[in-house]
Amino acid sequence: MLKKRRQFISGLAAIGGSYLLSACGGGGGDDSGNSTGSAVADAKAHAAASASGTTIPSASSITDSAGAVWTLSGGAVYRNGAKAGNTSNVTLIIYYGTTVYCKGSGGQFYSWNGSGWIACLDPRMGGTSAEGTTLPASPYIIDRLNTVWTLVNGVVYRNGATVGNTYNVSLVLWYGGKVWLRGTGGQFYVNVDVRSVAAQWLPASDPRIAAAPAAGMFYGVNGHYDYTYTPTQLVSLLKGMGCTSYRVGCTRDQNQINAVVKIAQAFQSAGLKLLVLINQGVTNASGQLYPNEVAAYQDNMAGAKKIAAALAPYGVTMYECGNELTRQNATVIDFSYAGALAVDFNNTNWPIMRGAMRGMMDGVKSVQPSAKCGINFCVADIGAADALWEGMQPDGTSGHQPLRWDITTWHNYAAYGDIFAIGSDGKGPTFDLPTYCKARYGVPFMITEWNTGPSETETSRASYITSQLSEFYAARKSHNIQSVMYYVLDSGDNTYGIVNNGSPISQPYSAFTAFASAHPDN
Repeated sequence: MLKKRRQFISGLAAIGGSYLLSACGGGGGDDSGNSTGSAVADAKAHAAASASGTTIPSASSITDSAGAVWTLSGGAVYRNGAKAGNTSNVTLIIYYGTTVYCKGSGGQFYSWNGSGWIACLDPRMGGTSAEGTTLPASPYIIDRLNTVWTLVNGVVYRNGATVGNTYNVSLVLWYGGKVWLRGTGGQFYVNVDVRSVAAQWLPASDPRIAAAPAAGMFYGVNGHYDYTYTPTQLVSLLKGMGCTSYRVGCTRDQNQINAVVKIAQAFQSAGLKLLVLINQGVTNASGQLYPNEVAAYQDNMAGAKKIAAALAPYGVTMYECGNELTRQNATVIDFSYAGALAVDFNNTNWPIMRGAMRGMMDGVKSVQPSAKCGINFCVADIGAADALWEGMQPDGTSGHQPLRWDITTWHNYAAYGDIFAIGSDGKGPTFDLPTYCKARYGVPFMITEWNTGPSETETSRASYITSQLSEFYAARKSHNIQSVMYYVLDSGDNTYGIVNNGSPISQPYSAFTAFASAHPDN
């Protein structure tokens, strides 16, 4: 979780945390104190609340919406003639909206919460900046943590302190829930938490530039190699739903490979796209964790090479190298962590996961150099993605083999939150994850699993399908979203599937097919 701390900014109001003041600015409940003399008379004289934006000085008093009268005397704040908290050296009181604020001599603002003072920004600055706000066009940017960003002489400041080593910055941008900068040379960078990687700014492209992947595989669905459906029946089911892509998992087991080969043959003839999940990872065939990165690399490479060699003749050109490898017992420290920080992951076992991913990609490429390999993440795992991309360990050490995947793949279930506004710490300020990935990695984005919870009714599931497809479809050309693959075609019951034993599950099926029919993938 992000810890808020007291910080100040020169020339502007500073952002504070959720703590109560204990000295200049107030704290606790009302203290007894001397009346300002006119407080009682003021309380009787002001029947209506003061106008929003009224200040002391220049006004002699402020009446709030409850009829309480606020005054300033000797640097202390009074409410109905009694001291409001433990205040001193106050230079300004503001009534804004329906809240009373004060400012200390150091420039820090505080808001009254009914019993004490809480540090905050000058309310006249506004809340979170509008999407697309830039510096120097605007004097400041306020992010979703109420942090104030400024640009002075080419250097970026956050709450008055420099942010990493910046210079010659020509633009600071607030976009997609993140702060970006552009140097005078034109290179963009995005700000990240220092607990994610060693540097505070990572290279990126301009996040505002729309990117559209090739059309023809947007509507997808997951399935399994051991379905009782024949490949011909699978083709018929997918075409009936309006799907053009299908994700299926496969290990090096020859029986699994044979089953997926038959699907690939049918799909090649039907013009459907097949994304093959190479279902290998950080454990060997016996379920034991690999002893080191080299062992993980070599074994995963051998398995991926075998799978790709079998499927290459039948038009398979896309592979997902591992399934939720960042979310294994051996790789994530706590499953409740959102994954936005590299420190959310197991530093000891990280090389094993990296080796497995590298091995699968290299195995595929050794057979099909032009094939596209994806690496899979969950929840808000940009901490893992950035560390892998930059060749970093979760503890911040560098110099390791960077991973460069061809497709960024993600899983987004309802419990994780909206992928376009996902919590960076599981609860805290949100950001647009596909925008981040588009600008950071510069490759197409696929949501290879999405669904709501298994206990939902048909009606709620159908509503979720429509709302999610609407959101995905609207963003497909701006966010580089190549495919969204519903999980799953048939779950053997009504919990996740969209058909059951070949028969449509009425409302979810109708919602999916109606949307796909009305919104062409072009």
